[in-house]
Parts: sequence; structure tokens; C-alpha cells
Amino acid sequence: MEDSAAVAGLLWDQWLPVGVRKLIGEALPQGEPDARALAVWLAGVHDVGKATPAFACQVDQLADGMRGHGLEMRSARALGPDRRIAPHGLAGQVLLGEWLEERHGWASARTGQFTVAVGGHHGVPPEHGQIKALYEHEELLCTPGVSSRVWRQVQTELLDACAGQFGVAERLEGWRRVRLPQPVQVLLTALVIVSDWIASNPDLFPYFPDGASSTDQERLASAWQGLDLPEPWRAEEPDGSAQQLFASRFDLPAGAELRPVQEAAVDLAREMEAPGLMIVEAPMGEGKTEAALASAEIFAARSGAGGVFFALPTMATGNAMFPRLLNWLGRLPGVAGARHSVHLAHSKAALNEDFAGLMARTGGVMAVGVDEAAPASRQGPAERHRAEPELVAHAWLRGRKKAMLASFVAGTIDQLLFAGLKSRHLALRHLAVAGKVVVIDEAHAYDTYMSVYLDRVLSWLGAYRVPVVVLSATLPASRRRELVAAYSGREEAVPPVRAEAAASEAYPLLTAVAPGGTALVRRPRASARSSQVQVERLADGLDVLVDRLESEVADGGCVLVIRNTVRRVLETARVLRDRFGAKNVTVAHSCFVDLDRADKDSTLLRLFGPPEKTDDRPPGRHIVVASQVAEQSLDVDFDLLVTDLCPVDLLLQRMGRLHRHRRGEGQRERPERLRTARCLVTGADWTTDVPTPVRGSVAVYGQHSLLRSAAVLLAHLDGGPRRPVRLPADISALVQDAYGEGPVGPDGWQDVMKTAGERFERHRDDQAERAAVFRLESVGRPGRPLFGWVAAGVGDTDDTPAGRAQVRDSRDSLEVVVVQRRADGTLATLPWLRTDGTGRRRSGLELSQDATPTRFSARTAASCGLRLPLQFSGETMDRAIEELEQLYLPNWQGKNSPWLSDQLILALDEDCQTRLAGFTLHYSPSDGLEVTRDADD
Repeated sequence: MEDSAAVAGLLWDQWLPVGVRKLIGEALPQGEPDARALAVWLAGVHDVGKATPAFACQVDQLADGMRGHGLEMRSARALGPDRRIAPHGLAGQVLLGEWLEERHGWASARTGQFTVAVGGHHGVPPEHGQIKALYEHEELLCTPGVSSRVWRQVQTELLDACAGQFGVAERLEGWRRVRLPQPVQVLLTALVIVSDWIASNPDLFPYFPDGASSTDQERLASAWQGLDLPEPWRAEEPDGSAQQLFASRFDLPAGAELRPVQEAAVDLAREMEAPGLMIVEAPMGEGKTEAALASAEIFAARSGAGGVFFALPTMATGNAMFPRLLNWLGRLPGVAGARHSVHLAHSKAALNEDFAGLMARTGGVMAVGVDEAAPASRQGPAERHRAEPELVAHAWLRGRKKAMLASFVAGTIDQLLFAGLKSRHLALRHLAVAGKVVVIDEAHAYDTYMSVYLDRVLSWLGAYRVPVVVLSATLPASRRRELVAAYSGREEAVPPVRAEAAASEAYPLLTAVAPGGTALVRRPRASARSSQVQVERLADGLDVLVDRLESEVADGGCVLVIRNTVRRVLETARVLRDRFGAKNVTVAHSCFVDLDRADKDSTLLRLFGPPEKTDDRPPGRHIVVASQVAEQSLDVDFDLLVTDLCPVDLLLQRMGRLHRHRRGEGQRERPERLRTARCLVTGADWTTDVPTPVRGSVAVYGQHSLLRSAAVLLAHLDGGPRRPVRLPADISALVQDAYGEGPVGPDGWQDVMKTAGERFERHRDDQAERAAVFRLESVGRPGRPLFGWVAAGVGDTDDTPAGRAQVRDSRDSLEVVVVQRRADGTLATLPWLRTDGTGRRRSGLELSQDATPTRFSARTAASCGLRLPLQFSGETMDRAIEELEQLYLPNWQGKNSPWLSDQLILALDEDCQTRLAGFTLHYSPSDGLEVTRDADD
């Protein structure tokens, strides 16, 4: 108990961000001194429930000793399953509550808000039914009869001693009338959990008698030194102009000037009455990421935040952001010269070479929480990122429930959405985000299901006063209103309808609101960067496409063709290769193993990236056929765009890959025919009375979104009255019209669109209803205990396919590790893999089936993870798992190899084929995975 209390004090003094300490302190009469004393006391008494018959009876030898001192108890066997009614956390909560009532005169209605931190210290605050059941079995707390008085005396003496030892005896009277806000209850619970985990670790606090020769202070000092937790970031508000701030934090080209939206974001962050929510809507390529980081620095200084979490839609975008985050940190005052923890938060983070390099050079104890499994040890490559040595992936902060507690984190949006999912140890996720500035990128990419969780998380972030920066190319006005209302906690925080109507056409647009405040709107002018895109319909036929591209690239040129499904990508690529040659057609989609996917991204950037960064652009004609992976985050530039019809905001994102960079005066370095930006929209039958999108697109996006997209584009299609699309001037109007509630499109379309709209509303309502099942409740009134806070939740959750499925409306899918089975039956890594960053060969490494693979070969195999497509969901998934489990290698999939433990292995033959659950799978490094149904299945 003393160890936990002492650790809590050190965590408070040296690890908790200033903003968290301040928030807790504001709820108590004497501010932060009260708050520190409360945290230390709760950590000290958290295990008092072990002083009960229900707990003490577990070890006969110890129980006999207690019986000898008058503490009678039945044996564990005699108590039977009733013991489960009194877990020691709940027992401690009840004992502490009774002590406050009986010894200090507290009203029973006031105790729960304090004692719940004890009851919930194993991750789940007790429910009312559990509390009631324990009161009905008081024999589990005190053995009836003569011994009852002795038990009560011991429990009371322990609690009296703790109150005196931890400095709260004189404070309890002042706390009787306090109403603790629920966010404060959560933070105190989380702090007790972390203190308990650290103090319960024998690597840090050796068990008796190993540590008996040390004094308490020596034990504590040794443990804290061994833990070596990096301190939180203490930001200082930057002086000078926005231009000076950007020049010092980012690697800007000589003479570069700020974009208006960047300057406006910095100014608004400084002008706000208090740090809060800022929504930045601006075109692609306007430097929103840099604007967010600059604003985050200002917000952190003003709020006392101790770090930053940058949330992105996918693992790929998270990987791309991580080195940018490290570069920013390397230039950040207060970080250089100090140790700070960083983390890449997604399920395959250990395979990222930048992050692996940080892990490889980090020492420290591999301490774990008592409520979670030990994290696997990972060894990164010798070549490491240029980040300063002070940035570390701290060993203790690598557990799946603790990783987000690192100061600086880049990761998937799932990590943030988990904070709105009723799950075990949810308090730790809240502590992790409560001490940071949160940046949410690509906000337009999240559907209704995810938005249900995001809005609830925003409401809690507002209650924690966490600064949030939301980035989007543009948002529908209705979605902007929802975000502002969720964070501020006030529906009336949104500007009046008339003012908002004027703002809806403004672009770029900044919207900001402080917790409980009213929204502010800023309309910075657009940058000088602008373009016009001619939009044309193209019939959906492969022969039509091939013939059209034949004429378009007669004199050369780089074309991007974006399809809405992987099947259409592969079908298109086959036909284009027949006409243009295999070397002139590149495929990119999501069904590649991880290493090949990363190689695809780097190849696209090398060939089609900014002219100042690459000179490898194909000199003749080249066509990239891609799925939605080309839609965001990749800074690639093409001469011509062909795209399947899709929702208009995504179509505009795709247009952002067209003439993205200037190539000579008037684009003279492009082929003459392609110097005008043009987008050909296909993927629909344009000859019917109402356009008929192809089935695959309808399955992905729904008919409603596709028809409204086509309707708002009509004025720009094929020489329409508002042709061409002006970027960025037309972006907001197109999005607002497409996502608004008013009718769009010709009269002849309305019946079909009405039916599609009704179907969409039913689907959206269904998504919202399903998402609400496990969604966290809203912030309760101050003083209301957290009892039942995660009741009827999902249990444990993490960034696995099953965990992500809780916060994304996606069907379960299988992930496998792909290897090759040679003719002689041996297994090896895939034969085409490139060397790693140090030049070590990764291709064709033999993988012994009778021994644990070497660390390097196992890591290489794990880097060839592949998520199987939706053909392998539902009942087919069960069949696929059964077949995959026929290849079970204990030395791989057991605990001996942390890289391959519990992984399913998909072994391809020498032709890179296999059969699985009634399908034939073929894989190639050029085309990825292709799946066809067996004729006889």
C-alpha cells in the first residue's frame, strides 16, 4: 500500500501533465495540494479489500496465521463460488465508503464518487447490482460472530493509518461537500491503476525478503530510477509571427511564405479565449498538417497538455505521419535536450523501421501491468531514423493498454475511437488523451458508424478540456455542426443559421469553439494556388477506356485510373497491359502484403512525386491503376485522371492527384495534349434516364451518395454551364450541395433518388443504432459515481481486427502471414523481397519448421502480413480458419516467436498459388492478391 501511494506521488509530481493536475485540482477546495493528496491516498488504500475473509482465505498457511490473531474465516472451499461476489476491489470500495460514513460523517450519497477509484482499479468500475449483492453477503467482508469485531477493528485501523500516513485526515471534512466531475473520477481511477501496476512489479519492487535490506525511500528511489519514465512535454507559447514559427519548426524551402490558412490557424489558436476545438477545412496540399502542429504547440502551452496524439484513418497514413512527427519534435523547443516518449499506435507498429529503431536503442525495465499480458520483445534494425536520441519508445509504455500514455503518438483513428467504447481499462485510454492535444486528420473519411463513436469521444474531450484540431478537405455543414456541438456540449454553440449559410460557401474555412463556448468562424483567403479541371463522362467499358487512353497518351503522359474495387483494378490492368505493355502499367491497391504495399507507395512517390524531389518520372507513357489507396496522403502528380464515380468529396480528393505540381511555365513539361487538367468520370452507365453506377461501386458507397455526386457534377460535365471545376473555389459548394438535404439533379431523377435516399437513411439509422450498443454514455453530472461506467461492454479490446471491428462498420476479416512452400516442402520468405535498410537479404530466407525462426527471419515473415478480402468473412471465415490451422507450427505460432505467435500462416506454392475455403488464391508482387471461386465449389 505504501509503495503504491509513493508511486502515485511521483507520478503526480514528475509524470502527469500540468493540464491533468489542474483539472483534478479545480474540483477540490484547496486545489492541486488537495488533488495530490487525494491521488496518493486512493492509491494507498486501493487494496484494503484484501483485508477481508473472502480474499485472505486463499492461502491456508497465511489464513491460519490470521486465525491465530482472532481473524476467523471459513476456507476458500467452504465459501465456494460466493467468494466471487467480493472481488477485493469492490470489497475495498465498500469498506472505504463505510469508513467515510461511520468515522467521518459522510453522507452515503457522497462516498461513491471517491471510492469508485478503488472499486475500479482492475479496469471495470463496479455495477449497482454487484454492490447490492455484496451488501447481502457481509460475511465475505467480516466473518459473523465474535470475530466480526476484530475484522472491523483491523479494517478501521488500516484506513485510519492510511489517512494519517498519506495526509488526508485533516482534509476529509472539506471533501464531504465536493461533487467530483466524472472526468476527474476517471483520471483518479487511471492514476490508481498505473500506480498499482508499477508498485506490483517485482522487477521494480522486489518481494520480501529480497528488498528487506533497503529502506522505504531507497526502495522507491531505486524503483523510480529503474522505471525511468520520461517526463511530459512542457510547451512554451512561441513568440514571434506565424511566419517565424513555421520557419523554425518545419523544413520550408528558401523564400517560402505561409499559406493564408496556416497563418489564420495560428492566429485563431492565439485568439481563442481558451484552447478548444479547431476545425481546419482547406484544399489538399495547403499544409494543413503543419498548421495543426503549429496550433498544437500553442494549445499545449496554454492548456498544460503534455503531448500530442495525431490520429489518421489508416496504418499506411500513420506510418507516413510518424517520421514527420519525429522531424517536428526534433525542432521543438522543450523537447531537444530532454527525454520524451514517442509511440506509433497501430497493430503493426513494430514492423515500422523508424519506430523499430527507437525501440532498439531503448533500455529500461520491461515492466508490465498486473492486468495484462507481457508485451513481446521486438528488435529493430541497426539503421535508425535521424530523430534526436532524447526521443524514446519507452519499454514500459509498450503494453497494449499503456502505449497511448506516451507523450507523442501517431496512430490510427481507432485508438481515439476506443476511448468511446465501453471496455476494460477504459480509464487508461482517457488518461492518455486527457493529457494531450489531439489532431484528427481526414475527418471527412469517417462514416456514420465511426462518427457515433467520434462524437461521443469529442464530448468527453471537451469535458477534459483537451484541445482538438480537426483537419479535412471539406465537411458538410451538418457534420461541422455535429462536431462543434459534441465538443462544446451546447447545441446553441453553432453560429446562427444565416451566418452558417454564408460560411458554408466560404473556403478555406476555420471553425473554433472552447468547451462550453460559442463557435468562432474565420474565412482566410484562398492561396494563390488554384486550378481548373475539365470533367467529362466516359462510358464504362474496358474497350472504351483503352481506346481513349491510346489517343490521350499518344505523345506520352502519366495517367491515374482509380477504381472503386480491387476486382475492377485487376480487370482494368490486364486489358491495359495487353495494349500498352506490362512495364507501362502499375497496379496499387490494398491487397498486397505489408512489405510490397510499402514498396508500392515508395515507388509511386519516386516516379510521380514532386518534381523537386524526384527525377525518375517515366519519360514516355505510363498508367497507374489503383484503388482508393491513391486517394489520400500520397503526394503524387499525374497528367490525366480517370476515376469511377464516387462521392463528390472523394472525387475532389482524387482530383488532388491531377496536375498537383507545376511542371514548367503553363505546365509545358507535360505532353501538349495533357497540359489542361482533365478528369474522366466512368464507372456508370450514363445513357440511362438516371445514371446507373456499377454494382461494385454501389456496394462500397451506396446508390444515394453516388447519384447525388453525379447530380452536383452535372453543371460541370461535358461543357455544362459551370464548366470546368475550379479548385479550390468550387469545393465547398459541391460538397454542401451533395450532402445537403435539398433536392439536386433533374426532375426525372427525383423518384429514383428519393428511393435511394430512403434506403440510405435506413442504413444510416441502422449504423447509428448498432454503434450505440457498446458506446460509452455521455458525461454524467458532477458527483455521480462511475458505477456501471463500462457495464455491458466488450471486455478487453485492442488494435486487432476484432478490436477495430467494434469501432468500424466492417465485417470481420482474416489476416494471414504469407510464406512460400518450396517443392521439397520447406518454407521460406517470399522470393522477391528487397533488402532491408541495412542491406540484409530478406528474400527466400529458409524458415525452419522444427525450430524457432531467427528473430530477423521471423520479423521478415511477419512483415508479409495480408488481410484477406471479404470473400473470407462470415461462414467462409470459419472454413478458412479450419483449413489454415492445419498448418500449425508450435515453434512459430506458440510463445517462442513473438513475431509469429498466434498468426495464421498462408503457404503459397512455387507458382504463388494456393486453394482456401473454395477459392483459388494467386499472388504476385506486381498485382497483389487475386481471388477466384473454384468452379466445383
